[in-house]
Amino acid sequence: MAVRIRWTKRAQKSFGNIVDYLNTEWSLAVAVKFVKKSNSFIETLKDYPRLGKQEPAAKGLRSFILSRQTTVFYRIKNNDTIILLNFFDTRQDPKKKMKS
Repeated sequence: MAVRIRWTKRAQKSFGNIVDYLNTEWSLAVAVKFVKKSNSFIETLKDYPRLGKQEPAAKGLRSFILSRQTTVFYRIKNNDTIILLNFFDTRQDPKKKMKS
């Protein structure tokens, strides 16, 4: 059974913000490396949806540390869909992890 990946608007926005930041503040090469690493993680997640750790504060919420500065939050829906919720910059206030 093929697992589908769905991006929430928040995940799209947070991912785009990180890519823009890396491109502006570091370099295009760093931004491209982040995109490739993210795509590789997403492809792996399709085969191993429970790869990330269960977040104790929220039922069904999982997280994966993509880099020292970025944690991805997601949920598994009906065992056939993974919903990417947020690419969280860990340098932010941890209380903002899942707030809009």
